[in-house]
Amino acid sequence: MLLAIAITLGCAAAFDDLRRNVVSNWINALALLAGLLYRGVHGGWTGVGLGLAGAAVGFGTFLLVYCLGAMGGGDVKLMAAFGSLLGPSGILLAALLAAPIGALIAAVCLVRNRNRRSIPYAPAIVLGAWLALLGRG
Repeated sequence: MLLAIAITLGCAAAFDDLRRNVVSNWINALALLAGLLYRGVHGGWTGVGLGLAGAAVGFGTFLLVYCLGAMGGGDVKLMAAFGSLLGPSGILLAALLAAPIGALIAAVCLVRNRNRRSIPYAPAIVLGAWLALLGRG
């Protein structure tokens, strides 16, 4: 079930970002709630606590980047949503994995269009989160 939530969230977020250059709040909110519900069902209140901690770590990880104007708010909220699924250590791994993927996407986007003002980062977050989830066993 965790994998199904992660795949659904990832596909919806990446599609939204590639099509409209934003990740909708409703996608992130539903994913956050699904992550916390999953955590609660499978781990009780301890699971919910880990989901909330993961969401906070995910949000905080890219908050400074957002404040510097280098990332959109939807990407930061997407990290929080995935954090509720992956927990604190899992979302940190996802962020580390997303960084080189995002750099590669940025390079391709800039080669294709040098005047581009924004880069879709949700696909990098999604791939990083999926790899972190698969790495958990």
